[in-house]
Amino acid sequence: MKVEIWSDVVCPWCYIGKRRFEAALAGFSHRGQVEIVWRSLELDPAAPRERAEDRLEHLAAKYAVTRTEAEAMVRRVTMAAAGEGLDLRLDIARSGNTLDAHRLLHLAADHGRQGELKERFLQAYFSEGEPIGDPSTLERLAVGIGLPAAEVADVLGSDRYLAAVRADEREAERLGAGGVPCFVFDRAYGISGAQAPEVFAAMLERAWSARGEPETEGADVDLPAAEGQTCEDDACAVDVT
Repeated sequence: MKVEIWSDVVCPWCYIGKRRFEAALAGFSHRGQVEIVWRSLELDPAAPRERAEDRLEHLAAKYAVTRTEAEAMVRRVTMAAAGEGLDLRLDIARSGNTLDAHRLLHLAADHGRQGELKERFLQAYFSEGEPIGDPSTLERLAVGIGLPAAEVADVLGSDRYLAAVRADEREAERLGAGGVPCFVFDRAYGISGAQAPEVFAAMLERAWSARGEPETEGADVDLPAAEGQTCEDDACAVDVT
């Protein structure tokens, strides 16, 4: 069974959703037969290498809330992450353009190390304050998990894998993904947002049981919105009430 996950490396709900899905997968009896593929979806393709504006002001403007309310939103997503064992340091996070990170994730997939690089990028951005749009930082992180230095440099010095990133994004649009993360199971079932582990567990069982059934093959994937658990346009919704 294949599970495709559309996400971005600057999306806290993507990190939280990753942990929750991993918790569900750990208890799935057929986990050894599940292939995980990380798909690209940039939250803000027009972002600069490093975003200079204040994160809280950006969030407040995006959702038309006060700075105090924006601070509450950040606290809530930080607490949600802590519940999954993640140390989110959004106060030091250095956001920026993620195209190069996505292209390197495609390189990592070709070397069977996509999951490792995805985790490393998320940790570096959310917990270590690494500038996620800086090519030299990305190069160091990618080589650090074992990717060939020459190939990493070649990707960063060219447009290699650009077409693959754009193809992922077109497919996300076709499937109706309005934000990230979104999880697609064998192109038959889908879940949007950082759902609870039991929700993912139920979907794993459902998708496994339906393998090969004619009515599921090539079916349209339903990706309903998950309010408060997704990110769109480099801002992430969190209920402040």
